[in-house]
Amino acid sequence: MYNFGLPENFKIALTFNDVILLPGWTEVEPREIDLSTYVDKNHKLNIPFVSSPMDTVTEADLAIALAREGGLGVLHRNCSVEEQVEMARKVKRAEAFVIRDVVTITPDKRVEDARRIMEELNIHGLPVVSSGKLVGLVTSRDIRYSEPNLRVSKVMTPRERLIVTHPGVTIDEAKKILQKHKIEKLPLVDDKDRLIGLITYKDLELKGKYPNAVRDENGRLLVAAAISPFDLERAKKLSKYVDILVTDVAHFHNKNVFKATKKIIKSVDSDVIVGNLGTREAVLDAVSDIEDVSGLRVGIGSGSICTTGIVTRVAAPTLFAVLESVSALKELGAFGRIPIIADGGIKNSGDIAVALAAGASAVMMGNLFAGTRESPGRLIAIEGRYYKEYYGMGSARARAKRMALDRYSYPSKEIEEGIEGWVPYRGTVSDLVKELSAGLKAAMGYVGAKNIGELWVKSRFAIILPTGFYEIRPHDIVTPTQHLPRSGLL
Repeated sequence: MYNFGLPENFKIALTFNDVILLPGWTEVEPREIDLSTYVDKNHKLNIPFVSSPMDTVTEADLAIALAREGGLGVLHRNCSVEEQVEMARKVKRAEAFVIRDVVTITPDKRVEDARRIMEELNIHGLPVVSSGKLVGLVTSRDIRYSEPNLRVSKVMTPRERLIVTHPGVTIDEAKKILQKHKIEKLPLVDDKDRLIGLITYKDLELKGKYPNAVRDENGRLLVAAAISPFDLERAKKLSKYVDILVTDVAHFHNKNVFKATKKIIKSVDSDVIVGNLGTREAVLDAVSDIEDVSGLRVGIGSGSICTTGIVTRVAAPTLFAVLESVSALKELGAFGRIPIIADGGIKNSGDIAVALAAGASAVMMGNLFAGTRESPGRLIAIEGRYYKEYYGMGSARARAKRMALDRYSYPSKEIEEGIEGWVPYRGTVSDLVKELSAGLKAAMGYVGAKNIGELWVKSRFAIILPTGFYEIRPHDIVTPTQHLPRSGLL
């Protein structure tokens, strides 16, 4: 790489705006391109998109929507353990062939109790269980006009009138049973009438509606959750529900963080992605010193609402961090085996193409997903346009929530490392994914890559100067969103 006469200990930290991809010989059309990728060693996505674990970006609704499109949501941790666990449970309950984590009620509870549970969890029926055995089923229809203080046993459909099946039932068999008896819920019981799971008609319908969805071995949507390396109890509780844990540390290359992460990896069943990392040395140390690292989250200071690079003058721009990580993994013989997630600074599909071409397996985005309907931020109208709330996890707003305080290293606890603002409303997650996927496929078509693996091999980069970057953008034209000068009107 050119050093432009700089001293040997200086590096050129390239950003997305500094480079372009060069077109190449192609034999592939965009519609033929495969965007599937591994987000960590064991989990494959159908699109290389991951949402950032921020409390104005990823809660259950967005994680569900993104998993249905083939990506991965990482639930934020700026909340109590119980709240984060419940978000994970909500994602896992959203759809599945068989619901294993069944919410039940006992026959002695009141109708009002059943109504409250259904409303809180947005479900429409509860198996009634006594001493582990199925004794009935109560639905929203059963309680709609019932007295609040009535016992559930008085309004439920009793066991002898229920249609049930065995745990080994297939999808086709379950569909036939539901259709034959015109029912919406099918309990699974063992030979002792103990409740094992629940199949719903809604879940079977959803499975056909979202063919690109990513699911676990039980047919439930994939989901990840952010953790602090120092919060072992949270990690253990989340591990029962999520597929992947993601360490949420601004600067992972730290002795105490390494030590704590090793303990977490040994204590949980979920895969663990570590980060954030920014340099070749950091990746070499992390992969060499910590066993069973499942993936890397790289990039420091590139986020649109992150001010770390300004207030500390320390940063590792995402493209630079990806290139550094690829260099380290190639030295260790682990490139392609340990996936890299490029985190921060992604503004459009072109940036995504550059990050993947540089060697990333997936990209993590906050700003773009924050503007979707499913994100938890507030929606407001400003001068006739819609925006959604978005703030950094090092901002005053986020720091006010106690669960976020350990995200940043000790010196930064005395200063804010993020800002608050608003991002344009972008419609649904599905709309955004379609737009980004189309742009990415077009870029890969220009390069001549039919999948992300080929993109790594076939991509050629060129450095572009600021004047050149201006030229490749739309320029010298007044757009409808700008105000025309009065003198320019005829």
